[in-house]
Amino acid sequence: MTSSLHDSAVLLRSLHVPGRPLILPNAWDVATARLAEDAGASAIATTSAGAAWALGAADGDRLDRDRALDLVARIAAAVEVPVTADIESGYADEPDGVGETVRGVLAAGAVGINLEDARYDGDAPLRAPAEQAERIAAARAAADAAGVPLYLNARIDTYLRQVGDPATRLRDTLDRAAVYLAAGADGVFVPGTLDPEVLSALVAGVDAPLNVLVGPGAPAVPALAALGVARVSAGSSIAVAAYALAARSARELLTDGTTTSLTGDLGYADLNALLARP
Repeated sequence: MTSSLHDSAVLLRSLHVPGRPLILPNAWDVATARLAEDAGASAIATTSAGAAWALGAADGDRLDRDRALDLVARIAAAVEVPVTADIESGYADEPDGVGETVRGVLAAGAVGINLEDARYDGDAPLRAPAEQAERIAAARAAADAAGVPLYLNARIDTYLRQVGDPATRLRDTLDRAAVYLAAGADGVFVPGTLDPEVLSALVAGVDAPLNVLVGPGAPAVPALAALGVARVSAGSSIAVAAYALAARSARELLTDGTTTSLTGDLGYADLNALLARP
C-alpha cells in the first residue's frame, strides 16, 4: 500500500508543469470523480465546498474530519488516477491535529492536499504566516514519516478574502508563499485573482508551481498556461453549477409542470454504467 501511494504521489508531483498545467475539474463524490476521470482528468481533486454540501454541512471548516476522510476514501477507491484532497485548514485546531488529518488522508488513499491559511473563528481572516508554517510543517512531517511524498499545496487566501491593503497584497502573498515553502509546501494556490499581471508576478516570484482557481468568466486554460501557471482548479464552481441545475429544474417542475431544464447529453444508462464499473 505504501509503495502504491508513493508511486501515485510521485506521479501527482510530475503533473505540475508550468506552462502545461494540471487541470482539475474538482469532484465531490464518486460519480463526479468518475465523470472527471472519464473525461480525461490526469488526477482527481476534491472540493471541500462540494463535499460539505453533499454531506449536509456548510463550507468553511464546518465538516468534521471523519466524514471528510470517508468521502476521500470512497473517491480514491473509485478511480485509477491520483487523488488530492481539499482538507480546508486541516480539520484541527493545533498542528499535531493537522498531522493526524494527513495520516488519515494517506490511509484514505489520497496523495495530495490543499491546506489553506484562512480561518473562520472570527479572530482574523487569515492565520499568521508563522502559525500556518507550523501547520504545514506538521503535515509534511506526517507524510514523511509515512514514507509518502505527499504533494502539499499551500493555499493563500489574501486575494480571495481581500486581506490588507491592495497595494501590498502581492508582496504579502509572495512573503507568505516563501514562508510556506520553507515549512514544507510543494506548491502554492492563490485563488481570488486572475489578473494577468498579478499571475505573472506570482509565477516569477514563487519558487514552486502556481495553482489558480477558475470559474465562469475565467480566461481559457491556454491563456493561463502562457503565463506559466502549473495547476488550474475549478474549485466549487462545477458543484455550484450542478446544484443550480437542481434548483432550476425543481422550480420549473413545481411552478410550470415542465422539465425542459433537464435536457442534456448524459443519460441514465451512461451514468449508471460508469458507476457499475468495478
